[in-house]
Amino acid sequence: MTTRRKTALIVILLAGALVAAFIVLAPAFVKIDRYRPQVISYLQEKTGKQIEIGSLGLTFFPISVQVDKFGVKNPPIFPPGYVLQVSRIEAQLSFAALLHRQIVINSLVLEDPVLNLTSDPDGPWNFENQHAQASGAAIPLGIISDVQIKNGGLVASNLLPSDAAGPIFFEAHNISGDLQQVNLLGIMNPASTTMDGRGSILIGVMNFGAVVIKNLRANVRLEARHSFFTDLKAQIYGGDAAGDCTFDLSGKNAAFETHMQLAGINVSQLLAAFPNGGGKMTGKMEGDVKLAGDIAHTLRPLAGIHGTGRITVRNGKVPSLKLNVNLMKLAHFNDLGPAKNDPSSFNLITTDLELANQRISSRVIDIDGYGVDVDGAGSVSVSGSDDLNYRGLAEITTKEGFFTNTIARFSGASLKNGKLQFPFRITGTIDNPIFSKGKGDKDVDAVQKRVKKM
Repeated sequence: MTTRRKTALIVILLAGALVAAFIVLAPAFVKIDRYRPQVISYLQEKTGKQIEIGSLGLTFFPISVQVDKFGVKNPPIFPPGYVLQVSRIEAQLSFAALLHRQIVINSLVLEDPVLNLTSDPDGPWNFENQHAQASGAAIPLGIISDVQIKNGGLVASNLLPSDAAGPIFFEAHNISGDLQQVNLLGIMNPASTTMDGRGSILIGVMNFGAVVIKNLRANVRLEARHSFFTDLKAQIYGGDAAGDCTFDLSGKNAAFETHMQLAGINVSQLLAAFPNGGGKMTGKMEGDVKLAGDIAHTLRPLAGIHGTGRITVRNGKVPSLKLNVNLMKLAHFNDLGPAKNDPSSFNLITTDLELANQRISSRVIDIDGYGVDVDGAGSVSVSGSDDLNYRGLAEITTKEGFFTNTIARFSGASLKNGKLQFPFRITGTIDNPIFSKGKGDKDVDAVQKRVKKM
């Protein structure tokens, strides 16, 4: 090797060593953490909220800023607490923008973020930046191309009219996601009308009111105080749910709307999630349900939910009703036939649902029981009283002899195709139902006509 080549090789090796040393040692010389008080002061001035930062760090290639133990506290009109806490934030910056003395974040990684959303009865949310609305842009940040969320959490609640903390109505844990084109200024500015981000999200466990949902996957779009979840798939009480959901935070009361297709839901587990719901009914449920409503600033924020649906429940029991045996006794029918072994069981229930004013109403209920089939209509309260108001026409599927049929007909039953039919009513409560004879009025005839059209 010639002397010139040796010299060139040495120069290349030295240059490489210098570059490597710069990469390793430069962050140590650029002690960005010494600017932490100025960064905190700047963010507090622009957001109007108390900011906490544990430490700041800097790495090169790519240029990234690390923020440890980041916290944003609630503004003064809200109870003490945090809007946001993040274990670590890593922001990758644009080198070209820095040369022009601009801050452009190419990507953001949030580790263990916990977002606490709280709404005041007068309308504002704790995450909003009212200062931004008054003075324009608060933080000189553009749209972030990519935001990754790792092991996040979200809790949402309302303040009561007294400004005391209300109950949590939404809670999610083990959140991971990848969002694109995220506009932080738009999210914080209550006057924003922009698209604030889109992407996909996975939630390990989510509670909406009393309902627990697991392994939720969805596409998400953030837009002008609205969150849209589409192509949603989740597991719920042993079954599956698919559909879409929207949250609207633009009014004084947050609102939601969802449309779900359900399959294989364990009814016993679902009802057990609600107060006094355990043991009321078993079976597997499928169907189509639409729900919507405002989330009120009360101790029962979801009491105003309304909706419609159509469901089918297969192979279950309603222990408190013992529908088969009670209807047969009501007709003075002695031979229980198939119903005698399990008088509370049914093979199939198909019904429409309408939820309004804390009451579930059904215009058509078709029950295929063991020994008794029922066509009916009515409603049940879900406000806590559990009162029942149902009427229908029962048909005893077991054929009997002349004497038994005659006695039953004297009791108000009629004979059709060799089978006894009679109108009935159910009042009382779910735990203490009261069976009585109906009058065979036009309501029962109308139910029969609707069933025939199904």
